[in-house]
Amino acid sequence: MLSHILRPSNMAGKAERRVHRIYLGALLTLFGCLIGLTGLYLTSCADASLPQEALYRSYLDHTLLLVLNLLPPVLLAWLGYLLLGHCWCGVLLSGLFGVGFPLVSYYKVLLRGDPMRASDLLLLRTAGGIMSQYDIELTDPVNTAVTLFGAMLAFSVLLMPRARLRHRARALGAAVCVLLGVGAYFGAYTNDAVYEETANDDLINLWSENEVYLSRGFAFSFLHSVPELFPEKPEGYDARAAEQLLASFPDTDIPTGEKVAVLGVMLEAFCDLTDFDALSSVPAVQEVYAPWHELESQSLSGDLLTNIFAGGTVDTEWGFLTGASRHDVYRRETGSYVRYFTAQGYAAHYAHPGYSWFYDREKVNQYLGFDQSLFTENGFGELVDPYIAMWHSDAELVDYLLSDFDAANGTPLFSFAVSYQNHGPYSDSESHAAYVTPEDTGWSAEGCHILNSYLFGVNETVREYVRLTQELEMRESPAVLVLFGDHKPWLGNSASVYAEMGVDLDVSTLSGFRNYYATPYLIWANSAAKALLGADFIGDGGEFSPCFLMTRLFDECGWEGPGFLRLSRAMRDISPLLHIDEVFLQNGVLTSVLDDADRSFYLSYLAAQYYREHTAAY
Repeated sequence: MLSHILRPSNMAGKAERRVHRIYLGALLTLFGCLIGLTGLYLTSCADASLPQEALYRSYLDHTLLLVLNLLPPVLLAWLGYLLLGHCWCGVLLSGLFGVGFPLVSYYKVLLRGDPMRASDLLLLRTAGGIMSQYDIELTDPVNTAVTLFGAMLAFSVLLMPRARLRHRARALGAAVCVLLGVGAYFGAYTNDAVYEETANDDLINLWSENEVYLSRGFAFSFLHSVPELFPEKPEGYDARAAEQLLASFPDTDIPTGEKVAVLGVMLEAFCDLTDFDALSSVPAVQEVYAPWHELESQSLSGDLLTNIFAGGTVDTEWGFLTGASRHDVYRRETGSYVRYFTAQGYAAHYAHPGYSWFYDREKVNQYLGFDQSLFTENGFGELVDPYIAMWHSDAELVDYLLSDFDAANGTPLFSFAVSYQNHGPYSDSESHAAYVTPEDTGWSAEGCHILNSYLFGVNETVREYVRLTQELEMRESPAVLVLFGDHKPWLGNSASVYAEMGVDLDVSTLSGFRNYYATPYLIWANSAAKALLGADFIGDGGEFSPCFLMTRLFDECGWEGPGFLRLSRAMRDISPLLHIDEVFLQNGVLTSVLDDADRSFYLSYLAAQYYREHTAAY
């Protein structure tokens, strides 16, 4: 009888548990979708130049794109719940990816102009150090996203009590989530056909890789970029063919008696603002750059067409040091021009008045072949405070370079330095000098403060490197100096100051491409080097990618150089621009298409480049 009495309550209990599980499952799925939609909202708001509402609606109207962006947070919500047994754990795990990563990407676009990619995970410490230097603005989209996610998390903690599931059922469910995720990743997220099918191009510039990335939503684009974490061989890569191609360009020694010192300095965020019409006729700005223009007239000078804007400095740095048009994050000994110099009997010294962990430079420099590297931790910290170094360190760096040059004692020296002065952000609330004013320009006070802060530092930078040339000219030892900027400076979130100045940043046009990517370079030699090498080091050096800068230096010095550098001359003849987005420059025209012969040589060049990078050849 007792069993008959209890049976109805047991049945009622089972029904109640079933309803409870349906309730939890429905909410978990709903919250996963809402988290995904919140991430899409942040992505649509990241770039102020894009129509944000229309971009968000475009995600919702594109069914496949929407599914691919919502699936990861939904699967993570279920996975967190099944692994840990609490709904709030699933919501938190889903939110870390679905809202947290888009939030990081939002600020990366705001500050540097490019979204977060999977490869950025290799540089988390560097990113944290850089972000700490900026004032993080809590914008309306950020406040909205954080509030929505906070509400979902609080609801899951308070109103989604734990459902009792057997460990076996939870393990089976978690395994299903993992299998679904792995299957989706290889079946859709890395599938080029699916990527093409999700094209969402109506509102963007197809030439802008950043806008293409944002147009597909963060979750899908991020997962599609995961293969960047692993070295990808160039199309049609054949190691033996690459080796044979390099062998057809044998190394050539620097002639006896011509081993002049080579000093390279990459200038942080350095560009010539008089290139822009809005500033070209401003007397105070002209005065800042007048010594630089005079130095250019005494040098071989031109423009680098970089891969980067407002950040990512090592792309230009490593392009110069290795000659590679593209590269992975170095994790082992690699081919470089540094190694060529040391093989020629040169000492190879590196200097940077910043921390060694920025871009993992301490280890990378060893992989590149430098004999010694000086950073804040092992030298510059005694000369200048790391914070002050952002604003006033070029004088100390120039003094160090001169003392290092003098201490060479007849040993050929290859010296490379990365400056730190003028690193952004620049103050938008005060100016140490009024180069531009709202009254004279009609621009905002904040924009003028940013420009004035930047110009104040550049004014000192220009004069310090003019001093370096003056000091080197007085030396009897021959020296060649290469100065170049790494990227255009950050000038306000979402490039706001460029917009105020009316600067065209449309990279689908050559003028806009130059405005976005070009930085100046010059190759200068003292009288001793000119006499020894029989070259005047004066004139128009042309424009090209950073990977060809060392090639141009060797051209002027009259050196044939290592085999890869000789190969690079042939590639440069086809296109002096090898942009990371596979944009080329032929006959003064930007193009993404090469004819069959040029395309074939380009792929062979990439193969040789990849082979060299992974064999530590010159």
